[in-house]
Amino acid sequence: MVRMDTPRRVIELENVHVTFAGAPPVLDGVHWHLNAGEKVGLMGANGNGKSTLLHLILGLVSPTQGTLRLFGQPMRQESDFSSARRQIGLLFQHSDDQLFCPTVLEDVAFGPRNLGFSAEEAVAIAHQTLAQLHIDDLADRVPHHLSGGQKKLVALATILSMKPEVLLLDEPIAGLDTDTAERLTAFFQAMPQTCLIVSHHTAFLEQVTHRIDHLVAGQIE
Repeated sequence: MVRMDTPRRVIELENVHVTFAGAPPVLDGVHWHLNAGEKVGLMGANGNGKSTLLHLILGLVSPTQGTLRLFGQPMRQESDFSSARRQIGLLFQHSDDQLFCPTVLEDVAFGPRNLGFSAEEAVAIAHQTLAQLHIDDLADRVPHHLSGGQKKLVALATILSMKPEVLLLDEPIAGLDTDTAERLTAFFQAMPQTCLIVSHHTAFLEQVTHRIDHLVAGQIE
């Protein structure tokens, strides 16, 4: 009899609650996991906690109850996240929260520099990443002078330049024109990383994910 290996869980939530003062629970006893190699979509109404879930996974929000495990290790305090964050990239819903350098090239090279690459190596990685997304012509532009769609692509480049194992993408095609959205759809279909993708676009998620989960009343279904 052939033994089937158990899929490696890269993210696991066990009875996780998140509550903010004076408000109903955002997450209300969530049991959910993401296996290595999976691409999973997440849908839900505005304001019901999708972005909070992504922030929770990276330790930007703390659970009021329950356990979060990343790569099999429980995340109990800030120091537990230091290694995991090097393997997980988060694309924020609002790109301005992610861009802060004088030029696009510097923004994209910032992550590799923090990972220990030399300045020359980081610049080479940044150019390669911008070329992958077909936005290398933006390298010398000021990020905050770009259009919303261009900012979204540059923000994605800042994550991809660090070559994370897992991608958390918050509305990755929001604000993009049709041609760019279609190009990114093909890109997401081909990329090897494990992904959790938040989006309101059902057709997009159906093309790039293995399944679509729904966040409803604090539960993932």
